[in-house]
Amino acid sequence: MCICVNCHYVDRCLTYNAVEYQHQQPHLTETPDFEPIEPTINVNIRNTSDAIEMEWDVVGCESFKEEMGKWARLRPGELVPT
Repeated sequence: MCICVNCHYVDRCLTYNAVEYQHQQPHLTETPDFEPIEPTINVNIRNTSDAIEMEWDVVGCESFKEEMGKWARLRPGELVPT
């Protein structure tokens, strides 16, 4: 699971913005202004009968500042990405 959903900087982060792009999801912001220090991204690749699927998750980041539920507060009523 992407640690970004519980990060204080999720709505300003350049890395999370890139992850949203890779998942073809709407951005929390179109103009992120926070560059995180040493984010670590896991990319899981799955072959399906029709295509290759990739899932990107930030699993570590030196800038991570925990704020439980931050993403959910920004997108009330939407399913939290897993």
